Amino acid sequence: MPDDIPANTPNESEDTGFDPSDTFLARWGNNFRRATGQMTDKGALQRKAAYDDRHEEADCAKCEKSRDYLLSYSPIIRFMRQNINKLGGDVHSNNIRCRKCESLQQSGFEKNYGIILCANNVRDRGQLEDAMAHEMVHAYDHLRFQFQGDDNLRHAACTEIRASTLSGECRWVREFWYRGQWKFTQQFQECVRRRAVLSVAGRPACKDDVQAAKVVNEVWDSCFQDTRPFDEVYR
Repeated sequence: MPDDIPANTPNESEDTGFDPSDTFLARWGNNFRRATGQMTDKGALQRKAAYDDRHEEADCAKCEKSRDYLLSYSPIIRFMRQNINKLGGDVHSNNIRCRKCESLQQSGFEKNYGIILCANNVRDRGQLEDAMAHEMVHAYDHLRFQFQGDDNLRHAACTEIRASTLSGECRWVREFWYRGQWKFTQQFQECVRRRAVLSVAGRPACKDDVQAAKVVNEVWDSCFQDTRPFDEVYR
C-alpha cells in the first residue's frame, strides 16, 4: 500500500489558520495563508479534506475513466491482469473501486474486497497506473504464493518490495518530480526499501519502524530479485 500516511482530522477549534467557511473569500484566504506559511500542518490537512469533499464526485468520475482506459490500453495493467487470470482470479472495474480516502494513501488491496484507488490523492493517469500495478502485484502474490500479509510481516515485506520494484513507482522520474528525491546512485533500491519499510510499519502486527526495517532487510535479497510474472523489471 503505497504512501499510507494517516491524515488525522484536527480539532477545528484550534488556531490552525484554516477557515472552514465554504465561500470564495474563505477559500482564497486559506490558499493565501497556506502559500505564505501562515497555516499549520493541521490546517493544511483541514484544507485538503474540505477540498476533497467538494470535489469527491468529479475526482471519482475522473478516476473511473482513467481506470477503464488503463484496463483496456495499458501494457503493464493488461499483462498483470492476464497473469492474475491464469491463477484463477480477475481484476476488473467491479472490484477496482475509486473512492475518496481519509488518509494520504494512493491505493490499497484487500483480498476479500479488491483494489481501492484513492481518487482524491492521485494526480494523473500515470500515477494511477503505478498505483493499479502496485496493487495488482499484491493480488498476484496473494493468489500465486498465498501471502498472508496481515499477520505475517515477512510476507508483507516481500510483497511490498515486489510491488514497488515492479509497478514503476520507483523509477527516477517519479522520485524526482513527485517526491523530491534527487539521488542519482542507488536511487531505485533506496526508493523500494523506503516504501516497503513505510508500508510494513503501518501494519497492525508491526511494533515500529525499527522492526519494519529489520523484516525488510531479512527478505530483501530474495524478494528484490524475484520479478515474477515479468522476466525482468518492466520499467
